[in-house]
Amino acid sequence: MIPVPSGVRVYLSTGVTDMRRGMPGLSLQVQQALGRDPHGGDLYVFRGRKGDFIKILWHDGLGLSLYAKRLERGRFIWPSPADGVVSISAAQLGYLLEGIDWRHPQRTWRPAAAG
Repeated sequence: MIPVPSGVRVYLSTGVTDMRRGMPGLSLQVQQALGRDPHGGDLYVFRGRKGDFIKILWHDGLGLSLYAKRLERGRFIWPSPADGVVSISAAQLGYLLEGIDWRHPQRTWRPAAAG
């Protein structure tokens, strides 16, 4: 799991991203297409065409990091391309990385009383 500090903003880049891009290409995409500073400490999440692979770009104050995750089964839940960029919470990012629908997570049943 990525050690996401509290208060960090997470942005999903909607649409499809060329997953051959590395840190320089994704930083340029954040700067030009999203109009944001890639070195500001926010997390930027990009998804590939098939939907089972994401890359996360993050500047932690010391340097730029690039994280990647591929799901063995299923696809990452992603907003429609018309939205541009979507901001989510760090908790929603945790759901996303587990392959859970971050928009409507389902709570498990809890008993009302013991016994």
